[in-house]
Amino acid sequence: MAEKETVVPNENLSEWVKNDKRRMLHVVYRIGDLDRTIKFYTEALGMKLSRKRDVPEEKYANAFLGFGPEQSHFAVELTYNYGVDKYDIGTGFGHFAIATEDVYKMVENVRAKGGVVTREPGPVKGGASVIAFVKDPDGYLFELIQRGPTSEPLCQVMLRVGDLDRSIQFYEKAAGMKLLRKVDRPEYKYTLAMMGYADENETTVLELTYNYGVTEYTKGTTYAQVAISTEDVYKSAEVVKMVTQELGGKITMQPGPVPGIGTKITAFLDPDGWKTVLVDYEDFLKELE
Repeated sequence: MAEKETVVPNENLSEWVKNDKRRMLHVVYRIGDLDRTIKFYTEALGMKLSRKRDVPEEKYANAFLGFGPEQSHFAVELTYNYGVDKYDIGTGFGHFAIATEDVYKMVENVRAKGGVVTREPGPVKGGASVIAFVKDPDGYLFELIQRGPTSEPLCQVMLRVGDLDRSIQFYEKAAGMKLLRKVDRPEYKYTLAMMGYADENETTVLELTYNYGVTEYTKGTTYAQVAISTEDVYKSAEVVKMVTQELGGKITMQPGPVPGIGTKITAFLDPDGWKTVLVDYEDFLKELE
């Protein structure tokens, strides 16, 4: 006799997602030359290469880099598709961010390694924060933020959205994130919201930005997704299904093991089309062994 499926009431699922132990694992995007980007990220930005793999049968290779072991730190997952050396970043992707104790020093290092500085280091207008912006070889922007010592230097992924309040609700309900702060900058005609699982000075956060009057953006062909851990992909998928019915978006991969790997995941799009993958955390740790 088949095992009877346990049905969990919706209100219990909504409460469960708030207590699910989640953290942002990595962000996935495509680049045109894997070795070139690894060299730039390690030498200019100070990241470390944690693992690299080639999958010739699928015609791609990827590499994971960050500022610490993946068991405890956020990482970038770079994907190189054989024979593709250029991509369109689109208008929706914003930037990544790195916290450093000396923005000026990091900018000079980036410049020395051939990186492009698009905003020289200095204080934010009307504020005390010191920032700079630099570009990697594929044109991805990195904001460099001056901060004291932090457990997670790779601190932000910024995406543009068409309805900020809707996006805040979506990530609170579907991803279990908390609204850490919301800032309106009418002089620059944008509002942003920092979403995450802990204080933004301690961990990686999602920075959602709404530009006044802009409701749609192009996604381009480079940025892929953010991966987030969960204790139960099946319950997580039920939560996401409920939220998409209310706020939009859709599940793009039903929960279950990935063929050939065995790691259980589920994937979904938010109302703006940005993709998130929820990954069984125990399975993820086994991948790192």
